[in-house]
Amino acid sequence: MAGGQSRKSRVTTHILDTAVGRPARGVAVQLAARTPDGWQEIGSGVTDDDGRIMDLGPSDLAPGEYRLDVEAGAYHRHQQLDAFFSQLCVGFVIRDTVSHYHVPLLLSPFAVSVYRGS
Repeated sequence: MAGGQSRKSRVTTHILDTAVGRPARGVAVQLAARTPDGWQEIGSGVTDDDGRIMDLGPSDLAPGEYRLDVEAGAYHRHQQLDAFFSQLCVGFVIRDTVSHYHVPLLLSPFAVSVYRGS
């Protein structure tokens, strides 16, 4: 499911560029689900001017393992910066299918911090 729809998905993200102290605009992110045959992409998007993707994937998700694949290298190349991380893979488990899962990242060329937001 591509970004651009006007509803909030079960999983959202917000990426801040801590090297410059502002939202990371234009970061491509894919949402994947673990299936018996491996990982399957179920959604994708690009961060907006505020560094957010609110329509990353389906509004309903089954319990299971999921991951965000964040294209950090492409973002930093666009900023004309050398960076250590080319792609970040953030895996997490969904148990409660009613809850919202917000997964923010604090990103710089040589460090990353991820947490479960609200």
